[in-house]
Amino acid sequence: RFSEQHEFKKPNDDRALQLMTRCAQTVMQELEDIAIAYGQSDEYSFVFKKKTRWFKRRASKFMTHVVSQFASSYVFYWKDYFKDQQLLYPPGFDGRIVLYPSNQNLKDYLSWRQADCHINNLYNTVFWMLVQRSGLTPVEAQDRLRGTLAGDKNEILFSEFNINYNNEPLMYRKGTVLIWQKVNEIITKKIKLPKEAEEKEVEVTRTKTKVVPLHCDIIGDQFWEEYPEILAED
Repeated sequence: RFSEQHEFKKPNDDRALQLMTRCAQTVMQELEDIAIAYGQSDEYSFVFKKKTRWFKRRASKFMTHVVSQFASSYVFYWKDYFKDQQLLYPPGFDGRIVLYPSNQNLKDYLSWRQADCHINNLYNTVFWMLVQRSGLTPVEAQDRLRGTLAGDKNEILFSEFNINYNNEPLMYRKGTVLIWQKVNEIITKKIKLPKEAEEKEVEVTRTKTKVVPLHCDIIGDQFWEEYPEILAED
């Protein structure tokens, strides 16, 4: 209902996806003990460090802080992404806390979320092509896709709409992974050199840890081998 009333583009609206990521980045910047986050569509998962002591590990505190920060950020940053679309009413988000006993359980969960992203996006891509370009009603499109496998959906996209699903943006197919990374920033500073009366502007490079979005595979081992600090004990 919210996406219809605010005229979200189907099957994917870049504005909505980027706004969700901006909100998730804000949550991570406020709650720095979040080691990684994963988002797709209208959902985001936040993983706190294994040994976090924030809020004395009270589940209710984790959930209320994350959800309230996310919801307020959604309203605050709305105008940055939906410049021509007024926010008609305040959105609401729900949340839940899950405690996973091992790193493997956590990786399995995130793998499942990414696999779910692919399955849903493939279906939605075909569904909306049938509705928007073939003129089918939503019910007719559902009937057409009932019982089809991934290969069947790929074939419909390619043969009827000349779309190679593998060429669709990674953000749609893989979702968004948020991790902490050190990045170099170039800033301009005013300094006063010895024996000179006036200040001069100079460019200075500094290293800063920021929340960086990635659109990559997290099901295989390569991601976790490349970023071992995510699951580090400390």
